[in-house]
Amino acid sequence: MVRNPLTPEERERGERLGRLLREARADRSMAEIAAGAGISAETLRKIETGRAPTPAFFTVAALARVLGLSLDELIGRCAPAAFPA
Repeated sequence: MVRNPLTPEERERGERLGRLLREARADRSMAEIAAGAGISAETLRKIETGRAPTPAFFTVAALARVLGLSLDELIGRCAPAAFPA
């Protein structure tokens, strides 16, 4: 299956998600948060840096749970300014 290239908006949304997750993680280690979410620290690193701008829903949900964020908050803060959630 060939995947279509991401649009600039999708990349920007992934970068916003990464920044939000990094901020929420604060001084906790990547390894701690990744383990709690059931993913590898490398996967979390890719999400936080925007190299994985479209993580799976259940990955985002697991990270939100571990970080104490609501999915509504994530959606609201990651949605493009032109399309408020």
